[in-house]
Amino acid sequence: MPSEVFDAVEEFDVVIIGAGISGIGAATCFSRELPDKSLVVLEGRDDIGGTWDLFRYPGVRSDSDLHTFGYEFKPWRHESAIADAHLIREYLRETVEENDLARLIRLRHRVVRSEWSSDDSRWTLSVEVSDPATGSARTKTIRAGWVFAATGYYRYDEGFSPEFPGRDDFEGLVVHPQHWPETLDYSGKRVVIIGSGATAVTLVPAMATGPGAAHHVTMVQRTPTYIMATPRVDGVAVTLTKLLGAQRGYAATRFKNIWLEHAIVKGLRAFPKVGRWLIRRHNIKRLPRGFDVDKHFNPPYDPWDQRLCLAPDGDFFAAIKAGAASVVTDTITRFSRRGIVLSTGEELEADIIVTATGLNVRLFDGMPIVVDGREIDVADSVCYRGMLLSGIPNWAMAIGYTTSSWTLKVSLMCRYFLDLVRHMDAHGYDRVVPVALPGMPRQPVMDLKAGYAKRAEKVLPKQGLVAPWRMAMSYPEDARALRGPVADENLKFGSSRSAAKLPDDRRSTHV
Repeated sequence: MPSEVFDAVEEFDVVIIGAGISGIGAATCFSRELPDKSLVVLEGRDDIGGTWDLFRYPGVRSDSDLHTFGYEFKPWRHESAIADAHLIREYLRETVEENDLARLIRLRHRVVRSEWSSDDSRWTLSVEVSDPATGSARTKTIRAGWVFAATGYYRYDEGFSPEFPGRDDFEGLVVHPQHWPETLDYSGKRVVIIGSGATAVTLVPAMATGPGAAHHVTMVQRTPTYIMATPRVDGVAVTLTKLLGAQRGYAATRFKNIWLEHAIVKGLRAFPKVGRWLIRRHNIKRLPRGFDVDKHFNPPYDPWDQRLCLAPDGDFFAAIKAGAASVVTDTITRFSRRGIVLSTGEELEADIIVTATGLNVRLFDGMPIVVDGREIDVADSVCYRGMLLSGIPNWAMAIGYTTSSWTLKVSLMCRYFLDLVRHMDAHGYDRVVPVALPGMPRQPVMDLKAGYAKRAEKVLPKQGLVAPWRMAMSYPEDARALRGPVADENLKFGSSRSAAKLPDDRRSTHV
């Protein structure tokens, strides 16, 4: 590309940051519904897919059903409702092709700084563009009226890995799932997996069974997790598709699963003792006779205080029952030359140790966000309707559910975004910012007690106690809130044009 072309400042109405499942869904929605708006998708990595392209550990899959995790506008056609990552990547590539999104997506374009100017109601984005041939990078400038940040909530370049004493003494291989070596051969090896979240629950059966299986896999957990078996194939979905066809069968399944999941979460939280008893009974049926369920599968917290893990067709429990995997509940004192040493003094020998210890949370890839010359600390902002941030104009973020399928909320956000942009166009506004009342009570934005959520409290925005500042984690509640009136007293609209040109009935909201 000639230097003068590269250095030219480009202007867009909307910039979407991120070409993962949220960004691709948003790009499809906006390109269809806002055909008169200029749009571009900036992706910092070499390919689309986000999480589903980054993670390559054995068995990587969704932990939500694809009838709700998939897009409302594109039926999930594969028989497996709980899908492996490669199927999700194919689904995303099909979406890009079917909606002609390749022309909008720019790979290896990483936004490293965002600056807002109220003088012209525009964002100026500094974008680092890398050259795959040379590995070098240059910075170009892109300006936009709106930024839709579909960047997820964790760091792509590093996972969370606590410091274990003696780690350098271990003579085997230590691997984090976020950076899985493509050529790793674990067949016949002794594997210890540290962690008990969704990643560990996926890794155990994937590494313990099938071709190239490990000699034995041991999952070491400090605290037990609630784990439930779920059918990999949704029989009701298959029947509905046969009866109603692909489009209507998918819609009916999606409706069924939304309300079923809502009822399960609500029921478990309303009656935690009953929920704990049901899950325990379920675990006992799937584990070997005499297995110490109360030690290894009896968390000290109530169901859905942390996310409940799913085991498709009970594969996790089957691996334990077959003797290919085991669970140890204890704390790790240190690494040793041959493995890890537990607080009891027991040493677990290993050839490979997998640290499935979680994510490092970071919004917007950690980029500085500057508003009228002042850098914003996102942790001081408050979420408005779960997608806009107080003090940051014309900036939307795609953050999905923690107790349901991620994309359900993103779909509702896109609808509200469309309504908001149309409202602004109709009234002559070119900027909007949520304004939180001084002294408004605030609380952490995540309603989970998981380790990553606790670690993230100091870097994530806050939420209020009541709507529209409360971060709803219920699709039915959000469906009402995000489909209701677009504007309220918490939003301040304005225009870079003279306030004198605005009708009298709109001057009071001009900022």
